[in-house]
This record gives sequence, structure tokens and C-alpha cells, in this order.
Amino acid sequence: MDRRELAGFLRSRRERITPADVGLPAGPRRRTPGLRREEVAQLAFISTEYYSRLEQARAPHPSREVLAQLARALRLSDAERDHLHHLAGTPPGPPPGPSREIRQSIVDLLRRLPETAALVLSATYEVIAWNDLAAALMEDFSVLSRRDRNLIRRAFLGPHRNGRRLYGVSDADEFARTSTRHLRATAARYPNDPEVTGLVAELLDGSAEFARLWAAHDVTDRPTLCKTFEHPLVGPVSVNCDVLDIADRDQRVFLYTAAPGSPSEEALRLLSVVGTQRMGVPG
Repeated sequence: MDRRELAGFLRSRRERITPADVGLPAGPRRRTPGLRREEVAQLAFISTEYYSRLEQARAPHPSREVLAQLARALRLSDAERDHLHHLAGTPPGPPPGPSREIRQSIVDLLRRLPETAALVLSATYEVIAWNDLAAALMEDFSVLSRRDRNLIRRAFLGPHRNGRRLYGVSDADEFARTSTRHLRATAARYPNDPEVTGLVAELLDGSAEFARLWAAHDVTDRPTLCKTFEHPLVGPVSVNCDVLDIADRDQRVFLYTAAPGSPSEEALRLLSVVGTQRMGVPG
């Protein structure tokens, strides 16, 4: 345990967080940048005296539970969480749950692809970022709750508007099989995450199809290279599907592009102009 480095790291992370970041009032006479020590202690459910001793390089070895609570209180990234554990002399265990933190460079990339429908999925198939063309092709994700942006939940539990499963995409059944295999691997990586275990339990309870696929214990898949969306405004849109892994975040970028000069390319161009207007019937 490197007490001096640990103390400096904790202090630097504390000073970068504002009270507003964690829902605390700023209050008058705040002399220190970021949070006060007692505020961090409160957020981490530990005593102010113990946290103060950590920053003074005088505290005994913190437990894994305390380190996890400090990581949450200080809003640490996965890399920072691992660094905290190494400084404390406790090798990091598996991350507590799938990351939903998106690198700004990935968000910028999505915006720079005007003729490509692009979105980012978490390890649990939650849509966590998208560009305008993806919203126009599928639906306006910005008006949905986190729960309703989960594509594996939508594939198995609906809603299936106008009788169309998952936006009327041609490989909906294959998506169901593939996503089940991915979710099983995700559950193995995050066995203690309540969102992952809750999602699996909900799908097992609500879908006999999911229960059958889950019981097969498959974890491999075959990539889908081309699919067709049945769009309510422009009709069928056939696209190539490419997937890029963001390994350090356990996320994937899905890119949908149409063949040059094809009717589907013209359809995507129309959607890029129309956007989500008149899209009141997402599938």
C-alpha cells in the first residue's frame, strides 16, 4: 500500500468534483475546490475521521468495500478505479457493472458520419449514444427512458408496434439469438451487478423464447453483415452492418451504411433531411 500516493490521488479526485455534480448545495464560504472531506465521507458511507486519515497518509489498509464506495463517491472511471485499488495494495476485481460512460471522441465520431446510421450499445444492449440518422431510421431514442432504450428487452418483450419486431428489421430472430448469447457472456463478466441480473430475470420471466435460448448456454455467434429495416415512411432500407468494439468500455459501435447508388442510399439521404419528423409510428 502506497499511503502517500493514495492520499494524493484521493485529494486530486475530490478537488475536481463540484457539489452540484453529486447533488449537494454549494453553500457559502466554500474555501476548498471541489468537495469537502466530510462530503466525500458522507457519499462513501464512511467516517469523516477515517477519510481524513486516508488523505493524510495515516489510515490503515482500506477494504475492498471501502475502495468500491470511494470509487462511486468520487465518480471514478474504470481506469481510475483500478489505479485506486493498486495504490491501496489490493488488485482490482471485476468491474461492478457494464460501463455507460462514453468517450467524447466516440460521440464526436457519430456526429461526423452524416450518411451512416450509428449507435453505441452497452454490454446489456442499452442504446447509450446515437446520431441523428440512427434516430430517423429506428426511433428518437432521446424521448425514451433508459429501460425502453434496451434493445434486447425490446426484442423479446416489445412493444412490437404494427406487428413489427424491433423496427421490422429482417434479422430480428437472429438478433434475438445473438443478443442472448452476448447477454450470457455479460452476466458471467458482471455476476454481481443488479441491473444485469435483474434484466436476465425479467427476460426469463417474460419470454419463453428467451428462456429456451438461455437454456442452450451458447456464447458464440455469427455476425450479420446485411439487414433490411422496414421503415414506415421510406419503406425497406437495406444496409451493411459493421460493428466496432470499444474494449476498454465493453461497448460496441454499430454502423449501418447503404450500398453506393442504391435505392437504400437515397432512402437514408431522405431520412437525414426529414429526421424524426412525422415518425410517430416507430416499430
